[in-house]
Amino acid sequence: MTISSLGTLCGKTNGSVKTTEFDYVLPPELIAQQPLPERDASRLMLLDRSAHSISHGQFRELPGLLRDGDLLVLNDTKVIPARLWARKTDTGARIELLLLDELALNRWRTLARPARKLKPGVRLAFDSETLTAEVRNKNDDGPFEIEFRGVADVRQVLGVLGDVPLPPYIARKPREQHARDAERYQTIFARREGAVAAPTAGLHFTEATFAALKAKGIEAAFVTLEVGLGTFQPVKAEDVEDHKMHEERFEVSEVAARQIHAAKQASRRVVAVGTTSLRVLETVAPSPRDPITPVRGSTRLFIHPPYQFQVVDALLTNFHLPRSTLLMLVSAFAGREFILRAYAEAIRQKYRFYSYGDCMLIV
Repeated sequence: MTISSLGTLCGKTNGSVKTTEFDYVLPPELIAQQPLPERDASRLMLLDRSAHSISHGQFRELPGLLRDGDLLVLNDTKVIPARLWARKTDTGARIELLLLDELALNRWRTLARPARKLKPGVRLAFDSETLTAEVRNKNDDGPFEIEFRGVADVRQVLGVLGDVPLPPYIARKPREQHARDAERYQTIFARREGAVAAPTAGLHFTEATFAALKAKGIEAAFVTLEVGLGTFQPVKAEDVEDHKMHEERFEVSEVAARQIHAAKQASRRVVAVGTTSLRVLETVAPSPRDPITPVRGSTRLFIHPPYQFQVVDALLTNFHLPRSTLLMLVSAFAGREFILRAYAEAIRQKYRFYSYGDCMLIV
């Protein structure tokens, strides 16, 4: 089952919403370059939507900030070593590849840098005796389709040849992997391989966090969204409504569907851990009381103001890039002016931003 068209219409307005309305200036030194020594040592900003209040704490206080009976929904996707380095067989020019999603066995939609050096028919070699690839075609939206050869399944060699695809705002030299990146740019509950970026709100969780949540009667459910180009693609359109989301695959299991539906029926809060979990929930539930059913599909859901949320009652999320779809999503959830005021406060308080940064809980 594929659910994609709903998301392109949600949030449509009679008047245009400008991308520039979701801009802010971030001092570069506040972009977290390294993970903290301990996952749960991050700061947490608490935003109360009804009171429009902002307070400050630590992520370790999360169980005490939630209610008994709350249901946390987390994204259990696992980041694959999707960054590869190749060379053109005709010229030897170096090419950096980012595998986005698998179209068929050994055929992937891929970003490349520098892209101008690639055309259909170009052949690539890797630091392997057997693995080669050929550029098949270039899509209108930027990525290439690349077919790998010489191995039964390219996934089998990614662990040796590939690197964790850290975001570009985390400064690393080519092929440089800090010892902790492979571990720390991955949630401790990651199970389902397929993402090319981490669901970063989940990076703060530890076994101690889950134990404390369980002791308070707070349940956890797991859904899957394979984080890809749809999540992190920049918004280049002047009007927000003109931005087109790329499809991302998701799954809601039978167990998770029962947990989510039971929480809504009992009027318990559903707390999305991260924007990816939120998008899954809002994709699959047409109304608050309709039953959530097990489903596997893809979504293009683009949430921006105004938007009527159907399932999610609270959101744990990191701080997001200016003009990004993620900032637009949290602005739809809490109000653009309130979110931008919170971001300004976070900058004054020198919070750490983006993937390895601090988080906020919006209730």
